[in-house]
Amino acid sequence: MKLTFWGAAQQVTGSMHLLEVGHYKILIDCGLDYEKETYQEENQFFPFDPATINLVILTHAHIDHSGNLPTLVRSGFDGQVLCTPPTADLTSILLFDSVELFLRKQSRKPRTKRGHFNGPKPLYLHKHVMDTIDRFVTIAFNKPFQITGDISLTFVPVGHLLGAAAAVLSINDQGTEKKIAFTGDIGRQNYPVLVNPEPLPPVDYLVSEATYGGRYHSKNETLEERLIKEITEACIKTPGRLIIPAFSIGRTQSLVFALNQIFSKKLLPPIQIFVDSPMAIQATDVYRKHHNLVNQEAKDFYQTMGDEFEFEHLAYVQTMKESKDVSNYFDPCIIISSAGMLEGGRIQDHLYYNIQNYYCTILFIGYCAKGTLGYKLLSGAPIVRIKDRELMVYATIRQTDLLSGHGDHDDLIKTIRQTGQPKQVFLVHGEDKSLQSLSAAIQEEGFNATVPERGETFDL
Repeated sequence: MKLTFWGAAQQVTGSMHLLEVGHYKILIDCGLDYEKETYQEENQFFPFDPATINLVILTHAHIDHSGNLPTLVRSGFDGQVLCTPPTADLTSILLFDSVELFLRKQSRKPRTKRGHFNGPKPLYLHKHVMDTIDRFVTIAFNKPFQITGDISLTFVPVGHLLGAAAAVLSINDQGTEKKIAFTGDIGRQNYPVLVNPEPLPPVDYLVSEATYGGRYHSKNETLEERLIKEITEACIKTPGRLIIPAFSIGRTQSLVFALNQIFSKKLLPPIQIFVDSPMAIQATDVYRKHHNLVNQEAKDFYQTMGDEFEFEHLAYVQTMKESKDVSNYFDPCIIISSAGMLEGGRIQDHLYYNIQNYYCTILFIGYCAKGTLGYKLLSGAPIVRIKDRELMVYATIRQTDLLSGHGDHDDLIKTIRQTGQPKQVFLVHGEDKSLQSLSAAIQEEGFNATVPERGETFDL
């Protein structure tokens, strides 16, 4: 049995791990690697022949885990993609959106003399996404699925996103029973809407994410307290507006539920809230469809108060005309829009009209990668470029990690401890500092930790 790390090795994005059991090849995740500006060109070729892959296991829908599946299919992969039912639905939304992003990026450059677009060629098109969706086979949580006579798979809930799972494989390797687990991304305890991560079983080998290695979430206030504070400062003490950049899938649904709880308890006077993201509307319908998989708090709220994602003074914005109308709404309001790092999406329109507004607060609730507009604002840039204009930053910039979907250093160590004493723990999906911090911490506890390089192969 061999394991090769082809993605998210000593970096965050592009999760892709190849497990070979004899001649049978399983790819765990196939995400977009967007660490570089030229990520479309970087992702179009694989370091192996996609036609030789027998199966893909998808841990969850986020694009750094799922986003290169259509390229794999376009390049010759003709096997199944195993995932949970919500992961299949959310991945479909994200992949179709990726095509739209590719096409917009291509059309930004002036046309050639022959009328062709001059921008980067899309990695894949709608046809390839549809071909990929046709390969999805969904599996329920905690129900072993026999892949071959020698390999079975169990999905264990890990929070983080609706449908997100750790993949636990039981393998008969030439007469020897071996277990290997891939955590995917590990969520947090008591996160709005999502279930808590379940304990993983004892395994022989573990591949763990390390996003928050060496980092800890704020524990001196609750999410409810922080949101009340920010809304009070931005919309009540001063009649202004609060703009919250949020990823359409996952983060927006949890934020809306948290706001629903605050206003249903009448902890604040009514304030108009706009969710300006068509993708968030689609994703919210997926959350409703798989309501049996939300946490008990959300289920109890539904039984007593009704839909967690609908309440008075909340409006979902669908069309561009409606979105422009939000910009002309002058009473105090909260605007939730994507994308979370401010790179594209309708959030840029709201920023364009509000970045120079002294009565506007921009509250970041997630991570912003270096080089993004969000990172520049959080770094205190006095001037930013939006829509080809240099604009002074007069709006108040705020940040909280209380809605981060990743477990922190303590959560990661807790997950690793649950797996007993694996022969080896491989750490992936993290920046160098996080990988090294988590590696040092678990080695102190007696674990054999390895931070693999891209392309490195291990005999298990």
